[in-house]
Amino acid sequence: MSIPKVMIGVLAGAAAGAVLGILFAPEKGSITRNRFSRKSYAYTDELEERFNDLIDNITEQFQTVVEEVNQIADEAILKTEKVKAKAGISGK
Repeated sequence: MSIPKVMIGVLAGAAAGAVLGILFAPEKGSITRNRFSRKSYAYTDELEERFNDLIDNITEQFQTVVEEVNQIADEAILKTEKVKAKAGISGK
């Protein structure tokens, strides 16, 4: 059996189990729906927080790279000017 078929089987089994669990739950439907609603909000909040952390991390890394590139460019300009001055070449 291939891995995708096994994964599809596992996911289908999990989905069927979840549906059966909801159908045969000992509580009223409204209580179950409220519980699912609260859980989904908690997961949404956690996902949003993680996403924001990821964006902040990427932004910090990008800014670091930009600063490093600017520093390298400035050093290259200085070295070029020194070489031109040594060779007696005018700047512009």
